[in-house]
Amino acid sequence: MEDWIGIGLWLVMGAVIGLLMKVLVKRPEETPGHAAVLAAIGAFGAVVGGMLGVGIFHFFEPLALSVGGMASAAVFAAFMSWVYRWGIRGFV
Repeated sequence: MEDWIGIGLWLVMGAVIGLLMKVLVKRPEETPGHAAVLAAIGAFGAVVGGMLGVGIFHFFEPLALSVGGMASAAVFAAFMSWVYRWGIRGFV
């Protein structure tokens, strides 16, 4: 049960980080909207980053609510949101 709670926290934390990146990273030619897309990309990045963090830092005793899982979920969610804001959005 703890793993499902941790994954749910990753999803919520990633969505909040994605929306926070919309506020922090400004683009000059920005079109309105994209909040749902940023929340989904942040949540996806948090789940992938959390799984990587748990696999790397807590290999023998994997728990989603671990420090390594939560930290890497936050970092990867911020990275994925930043890439969407500055990288891919510039090409579309």
